[in-house]
Amino acid sequence: MDQMRIRKRHRLKRKEIKRISEEISSQIGVSVFDEEDVVDLGNAPDFDVVFVDGQILALIYERKAFPTVRGVLRYGAKKRSVTVDMGAVGFVCNGADVMGPGIVDADSGIEEGDLVWIRDEKNLKPLAIGKALVPGEKMLEKGKGKMISSLHYVGDKLWKLDED
Repeated sequence: MDQMRIRKRHRLKRKEIKRISEEISSQIGVSVFDEEDVVDLGNAPDFDVVFVDGQILALIYERKAFPTVRGVLRYGAKKRSVTVDMGAVGFVCNGADVMGPGIVDADSGIEEGDLVWIRDEKNLKPLAIGKALVPGEKMLEKGKGKMISSLHYVGDKLWKLDED
C-alpha cells in the first residue's frame, strides 16, 4: 500500500489556531486544542491535515475543519455523530460509504454537506469521518442509498501515517 505524503507542512499562527479550534469545538460540542498548543498544517492529497503537538488530530476538507478519528478519540465529541449497526462496521472500516439501512441513529442537527463522525452501536467508538449527503433527520428514515461519503477511517493511509 502506498504511504500518504504530507507536503508543505508549516506552523500556524495563534489567530489561525484559535479559528480552527473554535470551528471544531462548535461542531462537536467539546473544547479541543488552543493557542498554547503547537499546531502545524500540512497538505495531503485529498484534504489538509492539522498536527497538534505532532499528532494528526484534525483535517480540513472543502474549507471545513473537523477532527480525525484520532481527534474524536482524544477529545470526545457530543455532536455530529452517526451510529451504524454492527453489520455495517466491517464495510465502514474498509472505507465504504455509509448506506441508509445500516444507520441506527444520527444527530438530528446534521445538515447536508456537514462533516460527521461514524461510530458502532455496541461500543460507540469512532470508526470513520465522512461527509453527510443528506440531513440527519433523513438518515433516521433508513431510506435506500448512500447517506455519508467516507473521507477517513480506522486503518486508512492517514491513520497509519500517525501510528509511528
